[in-house]
Amino acid sequence: MHTETERCVRAVQSKDARFDGWFFTAVLTTRIYCRPSCPVVPPKPENMTFYPSAAACQQAGFRACKRCRPDTSPGSPEWNARADTVARAMRLIGDGVVDREGVPGLAARLGYSTRQIERQLLAELGAGPLALARAQRAQTARILIETTTLPMAEIAFAAGFSAIRTFNDTVREVFALTPVELRARAARGAAAPVRTPGVITLRLPYRAPLNPDNLFGHLAATGVPGVEEWRDGAYRRTLSLPYGHGIAALAPRPDHIACRLSLTDARDLTIAISRCRWMLDLDADPVAVDGLLRTDPLLRPLVDAAPGRRVPRTVDAAEFAVRAVLGQQVSTAAARTHAARLVTAHGEPVTDPEGGLTHLFPSSEALAALDPETLALPRSRRTTLTTLVAALAGGSLRLGIDSDWVEARARLAALPGFGPWTVEVIAMRALGDPDAFLPTDLGIRRAAAGLGLPATPAALTGHAAAWRPWRAYAVQYLWATDTHPINHLPAEQEVRS
Repeated sequence: MHTETERCVRAVQSKDARFDGWFFTAVLTTRIYCRPSCPVVPPKPENMTFYPSAAACQQAGFRACKRCRPDTSPGSPEWNARADTVARAMRLIGDGVVDREGVPGLAARLGYSTRQIERQLLAELGAGPLALARAQRAQTARILIETTTLPMAEIAFAAGFSAIRTFNDTVREVFALTPVELRARAARGAAAPVRTPGVITLRLPYRAPLNPDNLFGHLAATGVPGVEEWRDGAYRRTLSLPYGHGIAALAPRPDHIACRLSLTDARDLTIAISRCRWMLDLDADPVAVDGLLRTDPLLRPLVDAAPGRRVPRTVDAAEFAVRAVLGQQVSTAAARTHAARLVTAHGEPVTDPEGGLTHLFPSSEALAALDPETLALPRSRRTTLTTLVAALAGGSLRLGIDSDWVEARARLAALPGFGPWTVEVIAMRALGDPDAFLPTDLGIRRAAAGLGLPATPAALTGHAAAWRPWRAYAVQYLWATDTHPINHLPAEQEVRS
């Protein structure tokens, strides 16, 4: 979009927050870059130039605006709506892969050479993987500087910098303030948060509108006891992370998601934020999604009644695949019970001083070692589960944010016991395919019949072709016609764990 100058100028002049994250405005006279919705008086059009990423702005010598804080914009919705190499690379960079494995590690995951990856990212984003990762490190550093009391040296390494001098130079270059000045500036703020040792509090931005009912309702209603709970108006869950583990508490607010992270190692901050944003689908573009779905007169009333529905995802694709198998042809309550037994028997215990979380969900390696006879499941489902975890643990099946959606579907469908429903629900909630569709789902078929949509899976699929590429969002609107608890925020006094 950044190449459409007239459209970008109109967005900046109208301060349209819908375009935050789509592009960035660099002001030639001040050498500052902003988000489109920056509250300051817009510069003259001839003084504006546009970039596709914050990293490209920084690489061109612009520094971040102190008013609109463009580094905190929602991510571009393009990366979640596409499955090509650039989109998969951006999801991996957001997950901290470059910091942990370097550019060679990123390229290896994508199956390309480092030169090919750099060429593709430069062509589309105006910056290579190192520059993109550097911009992310700067954002992580700012969060730690402003929300914790950690010493600057610890922050530097937790944010992914290899040297304190590089950390200092990057922060000063990007924000036009030293790390110490950033912390002092945050401390002077009237709304400065109370800092709890070991806990990081931050706001996760999103594009309005956002309907929290089905998003948090689904996560709470299907939550695995010990791993997930709804407490004090927040969805809480444990996180298995590269350097340790953590607990995330996420609560909907009118203009952001309130996030509290308790991490055993601060180096996991970037990936914890990335996974929480991914789980809540916060980088979606609801205006584009709802605009398309409204073109169907049978869906329009549902969209108009509660716009901004998101797709509830997961923080761990392999975990969700296991849970999808446990949920085959059983109720939500039964699926939770089966998963809770696995967690108690094979999950790693954790301590949660603020609530009732007790375990991490067991890894594929831990589940691959279990005795199938101990599973209270039909024999055919035992075979399905053990085959799945063996494939995940052995590496023949890889599921994650970098998955090729077509290839992953084919590999899942080749496993015993994996029918279209299981494959598509994993594609939708674990892999993030916005066009995943569940025409055989009982709730979808009931909703279709009630709305006058075609009732058979084949006919419904044909009708739903007009909803592409947002059929996963149409699923959320169709599910919401039911009174199931997944469609409603839990009662304030309810504690589900």
